[in-house]
Order: sequence, then structure tokens, then C-alpha cells
Amino acid sequence: MNKNLLASLVAATVISNPIYAQTVDMSASELAKLQQQISELQSKLTELQQQVDAATADVASNSEAIGEEAGYVDEPVQAKSEDGITVGGAVRTNFSYTSYNEGNKDRSGDFDFDIFRVNFTGVVGDVSLNGEIRFFDYMTAIKYAYVGYQFSKNWQVQAGVAKVPFGNSPYNSHNYFFSANYYLGLEDDFDLGVVFKRSVADNWQLDLAFFKNDELGGVDGYVDNRSDRYSYDIVGARAAGEGIYDDPTQPLGEYNTFSGRFAYHFSQGGFDTEVGVSALSGGLHDGNSRAGDYQAWALHASSRYENWHAQFQHSNYHYDIDQVDRIAVGAYSFYDSIAAEATSSTFNLAYDLAVNFGAVTALQFYNNYGVVYDKSDNTANTVMNITGVSVAAGGLFTYFDWVYAKNQPFVGGSAAGDSSDFEHRFNINIGYYF
Repeated sequence: MNKNLLASLVAATVISNPIYAQTVDMSASELAKLQQQISELQSKLTELQQQVDAATADVASNSEAIGEEAGYVDEPVQAKSEDGITVGGAVRTNFSYTSYNEGNKDRSGDFDFDIFRVNFTGVVGDVSLNGEIRFFDYMTAIKYAYVGYQFSKNWQVQAGVAKVPFGNSPYNSHNYFFSANYYLGLEDDFDLGVVFKRSVADNWQLDLAFFKNDELGGVDGYVDNRSDRYSYDIVGARAAGEGIYDDPTQPLGEYNTFSGRFAYHFSQGGFDTEVGVSALSGGLHDGNSRAGDYQAWALHASSRYENWHAQFQHSNYHYDIDQVDRIAVGAYSFYDSIAAEATSSTFNLAYDLAVNFGAVTALQFYNNYGVVYDKSDNTANTVMNITGVSVAAGGLFTYFDWVYAKNQPFVGGSAAGDSSDFEHRFNINIGYYF
């Protein structure tokens, strides 16, 4: 009830009684004073409440500012840098139908597990990390694992198991099997060392690298099988009478390898083209002393016109070891052989086509051709031609390849083979990438 109304009612009641007339005069006077005091007190309380509210707002504002600085606020503060490591990977399966395996033909082909792989990429404190580990039924292999640092606008350094800069980049092929150069150790090769990379500026780029040894530690690396690796490297010298696929009796390993790749980019008449030259040179060790050295060089070009791609590469390699014309190489948990010296030429065409067939968004049609010749062991040429198409559909990426080859690994032969017969392989590799 309103205090003024209550006071008036009390005063009226008391004044109406003559017995309390004197008392009424005193009570009404005191009540009026009391009302004035209450009014003044209410005014002061209102003013004080306003001051408290203002002070509370200041405290809250200051507390929030302190909390942001210390990191103790309800809403997370956005970091100045996007530090963190992203984990991805792929699962791949493979179907093949071949002309060189009677059991495979009788079964109308075979469908097998290919790989499960895990990738790591990201940046922590301006230092980047890139890694990939692959799990097969028969082995586990690290493809690459290196850290990187961008120490200037155009230069980056990478250290670890990094890619050897050589030839057309990133690949000298479009298909699942790469080119014939891959099986010679001249495409998508990874070794343990340091790479300095200059990004494209003023139309040119440069990669310079030093590799202490191969990715498994060289000739005496701490591994139980030197063929359990992703990329091809020398693992030994082939002695007279030693089989193409035998474990090498004379182990060898590459060490102290210098590699360089120079490329120039230009555009003319709608063509975007890169031309370049690559070279590498290093030593070979038998576990006790230097056993020889090796070199390789390549001239390469890659061009694009609208949806068309063209690649060319001419390469030569030489493993200079006394009285050795054939060497042992290892990869994918088995040993193979190549001539100690040979020349290779590759030519590739591809066409990109954007589509909208349900989940399918892109197709690439290609034909990749390669030949290895002038071999030091006087064996027949290695020839491989691959016609195919790759299909992108969401997380799925699939290769459909028709391979026509002779003296080619994984197509019924070896790079050290001496056959005149061509073999066929129809291959479908299905991968889900995440």
C-alpha cells in the first residue's frame, strides 16, 4: 500500500476521536517529518543504486578484459595463427586382369586390398609437418616424413624423408602405375636429407637438395628388409649368375647425394608451359668403403592448353661400379634388377573433363608412353603404354588403366628382362580419400 495513503488514513482516524486530540496533533506532525525523511532516504538509495550499477558494469568490463588476456572467457578467443595438425588418409583396393598369369585369367581377374594410408599435415609455431605412412598386407612403409620452414618470401627448407627434386613435377605421369622412370628410381623418389625450394618468382624456380642416404638409412640401415620401401633405390650389385629377383649378395647403398632441379615458366598463345633440367650425383657404399658413384640427368617439359596436358622427359642414369653391368633395386617388399646404365624417354597426353553424373564431377583421359633403351646389360628395351581414365566422385578417386608393356615390372616382366613379347593388364584401382 502507498505510504502517503496509509499516513492519511491513520491521521484521519486519530483526529476523529476527541479524547486523543492532543496526541493526534503530535502524531501528525511527527508522521509528516517521518514521511519527509523516508522520501529523502529513498532518493539517496536510488542515487546509491545507480552508483553501484555503474561500478558493477566497470568491474565486469575490466574482468572480461583480464579474462581475455589470461584466456579464461566463456567464448574462446581466436588464435592469431592456425596452428594444428590435420590427419587424413585413404583406403584403396585393386582389381586386375592380366595376360601373363594363367590363374588370374582362369578366375577372370582378382580383386585385392591395396593399401591403407595415413597422412599428417599442418603447422605448429611456423614449422610445418608433412608425413605419410602406408600399410600393405605384406609391409609397412613411410613414403615421406619431413618438417618445413619458410625462412623468406620465396624460399622454404625441408628436412627429413623428402622428395628428390628431379624431372617433371609433381609426377611424370597421369596413371596409377607412374612412368617407366619410377622403376628406375627417377620419379616420385624420397630420400633422407635436406631440400631448399624456391617457389616460382620471376617465372623461374629452383630446388637444391642434399641427401645423406636413402629413406631406410643406406647400406647398413637398421631394418630387417631393405626392400620394404615405397620408392625404388639401389640395394646391391648383381653378381654373375645371380637371378633377377634374388636377394643381392653384394649389398650397396647410395649416400651423400646432391640433387638440383631448375624450371622456367612462360605463357604463349594460350599455352602455359614449364621447361626444365634436373641432375643428381652421389656415392655408392658397400658397408666398408666407397664402391662407386652414380649420376642422372633429365630434360623435361610440361605444358597445358585449355583442358589439354602434355609432358615430355628425356633422362639418363649411370651407376658407375667396376665390372658391374646390372644392379639390384628394392621396393614393395621384393627385389628386382635394372641395367647399371640406360636412357629413357617418356611422352604423355591428358584431357580434363568436368561432368555432372551424380557424384562424379571430373574425368581425366590420358595416354602415357615410355621406353627405356641403350641398356648397359644389352637386354631388350622396356616399353610401357598406358591408356586410361581417372574418375573423381566425392571422396572416391578411381583409375581405370589398360597397360600394354614388355620387360616392365608389375606387367609380367622386369626392367632387366629380355623378352620380345608384350603383355597386357587391365587394372582398376579404387581409393576413398578422407
